[in-house]
Amino acid sequence: MHELIRTNDPVLISFVESLMRDAGIGCMVADTNMSVLDGSIGMLPRRILVDGEETENARKIITDAGLGHELRPWEGGR
Repeated sequence: MHELIRTNDPVLISFVESLMRDAGIGCMVADTNMSVLDGSIGMLPRRILVDGEETENARKIITDAGLGHELRPWEGGR
């Protein structure tokens, strides 16, 4: 799994999940239960992950949606 985005923004997470769902790309939001540790204040970021084979397509979809600045660095294929 490759990390696409790391954020505290629930709206961004929801939007990216929607983009992936519409494209038929499965994604996972990691660290959603970490709010128990941070006191539910949303201090710890959540990570949006996709399968390695879908990374390039997912990154293109996010970039085309105008959210390229939110993407985590990726060294293509690693």
